[in-house]
Amino acid sequence: MLFQDLAVRVAEVRGRIAEAVARGGHAQRVGIVAVTKTYGPDAVEAAYRAGLHDVGENRVQEARQKMEAVTVPVRWHLIGHLQRNKVKEIGGFALVHSIDSARLADAVDAFGVQRGSPVDVLVQVSVVGEESKGGFAPAELAREAERFTMRRGLRVTGVMTMAPLEADERTLRTVFGGARTARDVLARAGLPAAELSMGMSGDFTVAVEEGATIVRLGTVLFGARGP
Repeated sequence: MLFQDLAVRVAEVRGRIAEAVARGGHAQRVGIVAVTKTYGPDAVEAAYRAGLHDVGENRVQEARQKMEAVTVPVRWHLIGHLQRNKVKEIGGFALVHSIDSARLADAVDAFGVQRGSPVDVLVQVSVVGEESKGGFAPAELAREAERFTMRRGLRVTGVMTMAPLEADERTLRTVFGGARTARDVLARAGLPAAELSMGMSGDFTVAVEEGATIVRLGTVLFGARGP
C-alpha cells in the first residue's frame, strides 16, 4: 500500500485539531497516535516520514513483528486490551493505554518493579458502562487512585476512554467529559495524570473540544482497513 498523500492528510488533520482546540477552550497540546493495526510496516515508515512519531497497535504480537521490521525510531503505544499473560512482552512500548482492571495493574506493576523502571500507563475508564468495553467505572476511581499511588512499577500519566460506536454528539460529550473528570480525580490524588487519550477517526474533533491531549487515528490517515 502506498501512502503518497499521507503528509497532506496529516496537515488537514492537524488543522482540524487546531480548530477544535480553539472551539473547546482548553488550550491543550494534542498529540496524534497513528493507528497502524492491520497495516504493514510500510505504514509505520510512512507515518514517521509524514511527521507522526507515535504509532499505536492493538495487539502485542503484531506490534512486536513491526518493531523488528521497521528502522525508524517511532514511539510505540499499546492501545488495545492487554492480556495479563502478555505483560512480560510490553517492554518496547512507550505508553500502555489500556489498564482496565486492578488485576492487570498489579501485573504491570510487578513487571515494572522487576525490570527496575516504571511502565507509563493510562487508566482506561468506562464512562457509560458498555459491557463490550473494559475499564474502571468513574465511581471506582477515587479508591483506585490511592492504590495507584502505592504502585512503584507503573506511572499513571492519564486516562483513556472509547466512545460507543455511532454515538450521537450528546453521548460523545458525556463520555469525553466524564473521562476528563476521571483524569482530574487521579491528578488530585497526586498522580502525574495529565494525558487524555480519547477520540478516533470518527469523533476526534469532539474529543479535542472536550480536552483530549492524545487522539488515536487510523482510517482518517491511512484509508479503510482490511479485515
